[in-house]
Amino acid sequence: MKTLKLFVLAMGLFLAGTTQAQVSVNVNIGSPPMWGPVGYSNVQYYYLPDVYSYYDVRSSMFIYQSGGVWIHRTYLPTRYRNYDLYGGYKVVLNDYHGNKPYSHYKEHKHKYAKGYRGPAQKNIGPKPGKIKPGGNSQFRKESYKSSGYSKGKNDGSVKSKGNDNKKSSNKGNSKGGGNGKK
Repeated sequence: MKTLKLFVLAMGLFLAGTTQAQVSVNVNIGSPPMWGPVGYSNVQYYYLPDVYSYYDVRSSMFIYQSGGVWIHRTYLPTRYRNYDLYGGYKVVLNDYHGNKPYSHYKEHKHKYAKGYRGPAQKNIGPKPGKIKPGGNSQFRKESYKSSGYSKGKNDGSVKSKGNDNKKSSNKGNSKGGGNGKK
């Protein structure tokens, strides 16, 4: 009798522990991505017309065809590896509540052709690396590269445009305007 009571108690504790674990896991899954459109926190699917794919918000997976079969992956196919999710349009599927949004693929593909743009969308968050304090660092890097100048070693030397990669030494002043001594 004592063994039966211990067994029932152990099973009760085990079930209580697994129930608690399920609750905490479900709370963390299903957050919309930062590139998702603002105002649709309760939607499950987006259709991405530019890449002929769906995005499942709850599982954080893309759904697309590969070899004639619909597959679920955490990434887009390699042919779309440079696709900008922040800049691309997301069709929010408010009216679909199943597990196979692709069952309406022909309709979605026709209604929302590649390049489709509906009402203006704002993303939930900013694009990573796009804007940093002090301006757009990517723009500054590109401007510096296109100016024909590049940094030399840490000795203050600078390669100059039209100098056929010869270094001119300006020790003591990395800006190239003299050494500050007269």
